[in-house]
Amino acid sequence: MVFNIQESDKRRKKVNFPRDVEKREHIFIPMSDGKKLAATIWLPTDAEDKPVPALLEYLPYRKNDFTAIRDSARHPYFAGHGYASIRVDIRGAGDSDDLLLDEYLKQEQDDALDILDWIVKQPWSTGKVGMFGKSWGGFNSLQVAARQHPALKTIITLCSTDDRYRDDVHYRGGNILASDMLWWASTMFAYNARPQDPEVVGDRWRDNWIDRIENTPPFVEEWLRHQRRDDYWKHGSICEDYTDVNIPVFAVGGWQDAYTDPIFRMLEHLPQAKGLIGPWAHEYPEVATPEPAIGFLQEALRWWDYWLKDIDTGIMDEPKLTAWVQNSEKPEVSYDERPGRWIGEVQWPSPAVDLQKSYLIEQQLVSEQPRETAILVPSVQEHGFYAGTFCPFGQPGDLPADQRLENGKAITFTSKPLTETTDYLGEPIFHGRISVDQENAMIVVRLMDKAPSGESTLISWGMLNLNHYQSHEHPVALEPGKQYDMAVKLNALGQQIPVGHCLEVAIAPTYWTKAWPSPKPVNLTLYTGEGTYIDMPVRKEHEADNQVATFDAPETAAIMEREILRTEERTYDIIHQPIDSTWKVIDYSDEGSRRLPTNGLEYGSINKNTYTIRENDPLTAKAQCEWELTVGRGNWQTKLVTYSEMTADLDHFYLVNTITAYEHKQEVTTKTWKTTIARDFN
Repeated sequence: MVFNIQESDKRRKKVNFPRDVEKREHIFIPMSDGKKLAATIWLPTDAEDKPVPALLEYLPYRKNDFTAIRDSARHPYFAGHGYASIRVDIRGAGDSDDLLLDEYLKQEQDDALDILDWIVKQPWSTGKVGMFGKSWGGFNSLQVAARQHPALKTIITLCSTDDRYRDDVHYRGGNILASDMLWWASTMFAYNARPQDPEVVGDRWRDNWIDRIENTPPFVEEWLRHQRRDDYWKHGSICEDYTDVNIPVFAVGGWQDAYTDPIFRMLEHLPQAKGLIGPWAHEYPEVATPEPAIGFLQEALRWWDYWLKDIDTGIMDEPKLTAWVQNSEKPEVSYDERPGRWIGEVQWPSPAVDLQKSYLIEQQLVSEQPRETAILVPSVQEHGFYAGTFCPFGQPGDLPADQRLENGKAITFTSKPLTETTDYLGEPIFHGRISVDQENAMIVVRLMDKAPSGESTLISWGMLNLNHYQSHEHPVALEPGKQYDMAVKLNALGQQIPVGHCLEVAIAPTYWTKAWPSPKPVNLTLYTGEGTYIDMPVRKEHEADNQVATFDAPETAAIMEREILRTEERTYDIIHQPIDSTWKVIDYSDEGSRRLPTNGLEYGSINKNTYTIRENDPLTAKAQCEWELTVGRGNWQTKLVTYSEMTADLDHFYLVNTITAYEHKQEVTTKTWKTTIARDFN
């Protein structure tokens, strides 16, 4: 996973700050149980004479090396505008004490409350705090907000979720995310094993390192034990009671990101929420791709100033939701730019958005209800290889290829060419009457923009574990041959489809590598007629579009110096071996190696992920994830090599996780975890 502060800074302009900034490193914040968390603080040099509000970013990603470059662009910027900007490594990460045993534990939240208690006691603090972060930091900002600490006045949450089961890297529509559950677990498996810095914590670094390697579990084991939406996933999901979040929330994301749907739910359910959605991948909007990047740090300052300094910046006079409606583009696996326009909504759900119904019949989308027919949709295990990555980070090759490569492996329905240009904003919903020939099955729905010249661009998709058609908490076995009515919510979109283009809907009971396949090949039957259609959220322009603010060019602080020891490389290969009917994806990412002159730390990473399946045999599905991480300085050099694997038979999943640690090229320790977990309607 790359954290993008690109080596070229040409898109961002540097600024002179109103206040001089000092950086305080290796601050250790005491926790209630006696452990200490490592922090870096940027604040105005005169803050103890003129106290300032504080901003907290709270992550497991190592502030002294792995996120140091991106932190240097953001935290000094906020400090220079009159804030104490604080970056804390979560318990078990970086130089912080102890172990990190899972995502979003209550311990993580409790520690955050201790941090907030500590902040308000500092001589430079006004007692008001904001919290922000992308992905993990966006998640825990919401979760800590729900704990209602009196000092926490507002948050900015980017690329995050209100529902840990519905929208994250573990499950989607009740299906196991084959491409991401093991990958993300393997990522944290390697990340959690990195050592503390001996120059900061002294000789105890090595004992702590061995402790982390041998006693931090592979997270995938716990995630796979909870295949239903049980109390494990309800913990940390603010949707369980939105009223727990009683402070203002600025929710930010992008159409290429995997976490955009929650923005719409938070706008609907949180009383003081504002939303911003651009064309971006999983990244901060001032550095994100594709263009247009925006001056997001300036927007964040407007938010902080309004809620933490009582300055009327005008940000709350603007629409509740500002979103980029993308123009139609032919399919590319990477875009430098997505043309479009900004629109505004003063409320969500919006009265300017109406659902437009299209029925499915005999490879067509039609507006009139058709007669009932039965359409067989067989399993094609290799369907999904051209879907792109689940959560793009802006790397080359992340996005879906031309869907003509996929449509022959599904049943596709195409509308007549549009007679007028149409904007769509929100979640499409597919309603289907179906039957299957197995007790366990899934359905995937792809939505595409088909150009007159034939190219097919994926604009949204969704899937549902059909055993969960009534409830993600209480799945049931399906009765073969019985007809069921169900609904599949597709990912939200902000998309314009021009005159002459068509909408396409594709249906399939497989989607490798996104979904782990059903244990047996499934024949799905789709019954056209009254119960089978797709609702498209059609939007009309209205007055709020004229109230959208114009965004400034991106500003950042001066990005810290770094030496490139090894350049980045990314390859993404789809391999078909017709002799043995095998399909394979090999996703290789060398994220490079860097040295930071300020502290001498060197760090690098290489990640290789392989996903394999054989035609007509879902039990051959295999996911393999490999990492190599290095951290060192001078004569102190460490390396971690990990291997993670997931396979299944009819009744069980099988997990293998191995880690080997090296110091000065000598093996220090190695450990393997092997676990068997029963399939639970998955």
